[in-house]
Amino acid sequence: MKLFPAIDLLNGKLVRLVRGDFDQVTDYGLDPVETAVDFRRQGAEFLHVVDLDGARDGEAANHRLIEQMVKRSGLRVQVGGGIRNMERIAAYLDAGAMRVILGSAAVNDPSFLREALDAFGEQVAVGVDMMQGEVMTHGWEVGSGVEGLRFCKELMEMGVKTLIVTDIEKDGELKGTNLSLYENLSKLPVDVVASGGITQLEELEALQQMGLYGAIVGKAFYAGRFTLKDALQVLENRRED
Repeated sequence: MKLFPAIDLLNGKLVRLVRGDFDQVTDYGLDPVETAVDFRRQGAEFLHVVDLDGARDGEAANHRLIEQMVKRSGLRVQVGGGIRNMERIAAYLDAGAMRVILGSAAVNDPSFLREALDAFGEQVAVGVDMMQGEVMTHGWEVGSGVEGLRFCKELMEMGVKTLIVTDIEKDGELKGTNLSLYENLSKLPVDVVASGGITQLEELEALQQMGLYGAIVGKAFYAGRFTLKDALQVLENRRED
């Protein structure tokens, strides 16, 4: 299973939110580029980066910073937040990102998603952000009326190869992730990346045992629950078993 350390950006700063609430922001005072480089030093291969300004407002406000993170870190980076046109997709991929994540645009504009898939194929993933089973958009602040699991199946039928699925109620809480949700999703023939609330190494083991493609860890690292090295070791040990 692939492990994606997470860096969320707001006003150019590395932050974490609680359940996507922009009124509950923790600024860790860390340089985003140096943090990405440090993850590489600790053994990371992948990185998950979100432009929170972009997710909320639709403008990729932190794109230059993100492009710098991609180039400096040498990691395989997936980028999301405010990607709502072909030019922005191309710019991130040209800068060296491994893939982009469409969120609100994939929900609200299926024709754009099809165009992106036709042009960029597997380099386009979709973020499915759920609150009580409903897909949320615009920085998790707007309900779409779309049921999450049904949407995942529709995306798969459209040709999406990778889904980044977040249980918003778990995100940033450090109270554990929604294992039953990912157990259901693991049955789909698509690469699923679990995101939101992973707090213990045992949860990573459980997700790996389900056969998930990947998992995103953010706050647990910054809050000192476990280290990236610990997480990578656990996944390696489980793989060898």
